[in-house]
Amino acid sequence: MPFMEWSDKLLTGVREADEQHKKLVALINDLYDAMKQGKGKEVVDKALDELVKYAGYHFNTEETLMSKYGFPELANHKKEHENFKVKIKEFLDKKAKGEATLSVEIMTFLKDWLVKHIMGTDKKYGPFLQQKMGK
Repeated sequence: MPFMEWSDKLLTGVREADEQHKKLVALINDLYDAMKQGKGKEVVDKALDELVKYAGYHFNTEETLMSKYGFPELANHKKEHENFKVKIKEFLDKKAKGEATLSVEIMTFLKDWLVKHIMGTDKKYGPFLQQKMGK
């Protein structure tokens, strides 16, 4: 059983965002699997790096769509993305100094943050963008 299950409850109705959310879930599961299977540092670091880079790419996609269509809650949404980036950077900095390791605690943070963000914040733009995009 994967660490994080995809569910249609996570759908926003914006195809591009939903596909990217599915990819983020898959990347979290890949990272968790690498960690649990005791894969080498190189493999785990590569999986973590891919997840962090893809999250940035996804945030940019969402923010671009919201900006293009004038989503009124864009500033708050960006703030949530920035807070996530700050927490991840803090973790990566600690990890680089040997003060932190990838653990179930970090994995749970990633999973919980993604679910809460999609269910709470991303769901707000779904109907708005669908209407604006004519879908």
